[in-house]
Formats: sequence, structure tokens, C-alpha cells
Amino acid sequence: MTNKRDYYEILNVSRNADESELKANYRKLALKYHPDRNPGDKESEEKFKEASEAYEVLQDPQKRNIYDQFGHQGLEGSGFSGFSGFEDIFSSFGGIFEEFFGFSNGSRSRSRVQKGADLRYDLTLSFMDAAFGTETEIDLQKMEACSSCGGSKCEPDTHPETCRQCNGTGQVSRNQGFFTVRTTCYQCNGNGQTIPHPCTACKGAGQIRIRKKVAVKIPAGVDTGSRLRLTGEGESGIYGGPPGDLYVFIHVEEHDFFERDNTNVVCCTGCAWRYHNGSYLKRQKDTENSKRHPTWPPLSSSR
Repeated sequence: MTNKRDYYEILNVSRNADESELKANYRKLALKYHPDRNPGDKESEEKFKEASEAYEVLQDPQKRNIYDQFGHQGLEGSGFSGFSGFEDIFSSFGGIFEEFFGFSNGSRSRSRVQKGADLRYDLTLSFMDAAFGTETEIDLQKMEACSSCGGSKCEPDTHPETCRQCNGTGQVSRNQGFFTVRTTCYQCNGNGQTIPHPCTACKGAGQIRIRKKVAVKIPAGVDTGSRLRLTGEGESGIYGGPPGDLYVFIHVEEHDFFERDNTNVVCCTGCAWRYHNGSYLKRQKDTENSKRHPTWPPLSSSR
């Protein structure tokens, strides 16, 4: 038996709400709980998914009819199981998010919902940390959606306007003899819309650069060349798109005594040691030459 909340209650609408009312209320919730505006907030993520699922059902006449008659169980019986994740939501509602953030709606705008850029971080680990696993924090600089405008680039309570130069097409035409040449509109840069009141917090960029500490759990047994993927820890998306991912590339330092052989750890039995000034100095690995003429590091190196 399902424990899901009532879809009408989630969107705060009556049971006879029309499409425009559904969309308006969903827009408020989507902008409020969007993952880019609430990074790392699991409660907001769940509310965003919940509102998206409610809107998906109520804006579809067939699904809404089933829900009105049989509730959540009726939808489950018809094969509807909600969204699997953010990618599923953005792929289904890409056009709606463009409209929410002030773009598209019939124009040939070049701006589309886009996933944020992926990031790379190179992390050096000691041999022991790589062998047994560890947890650490890394310090990142990345672009994050502006908390003031939510990535819309507009001041709160303002909206973009259709570009007067290209009438929202994103392109301008000019005649050259028998030919008509179309180029990207210089006024709106091909977006089809202009922003008369840019957000003062981000200066109309929609994003701001931040420093963030990210916790990374290193599993036991990683080696140089191993790559860890942290979903959603890349840069924020554009016009409501999902964030990119963070890829952590591992580099493992050599150990004085142990070595790695595929998945095995072996000790260096062909090495000699001597004690000096409270510490052990390792001689190079024995070779046919070094067995006859052992080479030691200079004693001054340990001081």
C-alpha cells in the first residue's frame, strides 16, 4: 500500500483546477525546490520530485482521470511509477523549464535546458589510504546557480522580453543581391529574448563562482588511474538543467616497503635497511650489481 501524498494537496490546487493553474503552482514549487537552488538538501530534492510527479499526472487527462477514480493504486496498476531521477524529470519537462526560466515558447531560440559542465579533480593518496580506504574532503571552485534569481538571470519578479531586433527568432536577415543572409542576432546573441532587468547578485550571468568542500569516500583497493564519480557535484545546469558530475582521479604514492601487484600487496624482501638517528633508511632493491656493491642513501638525508 502506497504512502504518497495527494497530488492536489502537493500542488495546492483544487480538484477542478485547470492547466494554467496547475502550471503556475508547479512553477512556484519547481523554482523553490530546484536542486540547483538547494545543493545537497535532500528534503528539497524529494519535494522537487514529488511536485514533478504530481504535475506529470494532473496535467495528463488520461492519468488524471485514473487518479481521480482509483488514486495512487490505480496509477500503479496502469504501469505509472513516477520518475526514476532528475534526468528523467528534465528530459520530460525540458520545454516547461525553458518557459519557466524565460526562454522558448514557440520561438526558435537557441537556448535550451543544458546539463552543467563536468569537473575533474586529481587526488593524491598514500599507499596505505589507497589499500585500506579512507574518507577525505576536497576543496573545489565551481559555478553554482545564483541563489537570488535561481539561474533565470533576471531580478526577482521580473521576466525576459522578446527581442525587438529579431522578434524572438534569434536570427536577423539581410539581403545581399539575390541572396538572403541570416546571422545570429547581435542584440540577444541568438536567445530570442533580452533581459531588461538583470539580476544584480550575479550581474545577469545566472551563475556565481563559489568554493565548496566535498566529502569523498575512497573505497579500499583503488590504484593510480582509478576514477570516482560524484553525481551532481559538477557545475550547475543552464536554464534549469541538471548539474554536471565531479570525477575524482586517483594517484597513489609509492611505499618504502610494500608494493602492489595487481590486487595483491607484496613486501620488498630484496631491500636492506639500517638504523640511523632514530629512523630506518632503505637501501635500493637488490640487483646483481647492488648485491656486490650495496648503495645506501647518504646519512645526511635523514637529518
